[in-house]
Amino acid sequence: MLVDHFPLLGLRLRTPRLELRLPAPEELAALAELAAAGIHDPAVMPFAAAWTDQPPADIARGVVQHHWAQLGAWAPDKWELNLVVFRDGVVVGQQSVGARDFSIAREVHTGSWLGKRFQGEGIGTEMRAAVLHLAFDGLGAAEAASSAFVDNAASLAVSRKLGYQEDGTSRQVIRGALAIEHRLRITERAWRSHRATEVTVHGLAPCLPMFGAAS
Repeated sequence: MLVDHFPLLGLRLRTPRLELRLPAPEELAALAELAAAGIHDPAVMPFAAAWTDQPPADIARGVVQHHWAQLGAWAPDKWELNLVVFRDGVVVGQQSVGARDFSIAREVHTGSWLGKRFQGEGIGTEMRAAVLHLAFDGLGAAEAASSAFVDNAASLAVSRKLGYQEDGTSRQVIRGALAIEHRLRITERAWRSHRATEVTVHGLAPCLPMFGAAS
């Protein structure tokens, strides 16, 4: 079976409302269509790479290509896991977690997006909590990093709720204008004192060498 050769296909994260996993082909198509339908107010750009500033068909194709590219380039010293988020079997968004030289640095970074019609329901907090559980409890991470532009109030609120601390700012150029990015960080100790979402992980053991986290 394919999962025997690529065990990430069997990895499952579950919270009270959500399931996070790699998608089947038609589920990836649903994710692409969700992105093409809109993620954010067109007047703002929450991403460092302005990938949503394209026609809908190009946005959808880009989601598919990015997903395949990250899996194809996977290596234990440089990886990015782009998990599709499901609520009651419906695709609602994507939650990523990635790292470089994880076996030494023990640090991950996260990123995410939700379809517009699923925003404002606490899903963003729950899905970030899921990958923090994977990172800290499953992989043995020491710290997790995130970032958001100053006008991305929803992402910053998720980070504060989960116990992240400010880690400085950076100056970026987005759409030809200055944008201030807030960097945030959470340690394993802080995560343990703030975690409130129940998370279960299935199928992790055979994946550990792929993360550079072999037991």
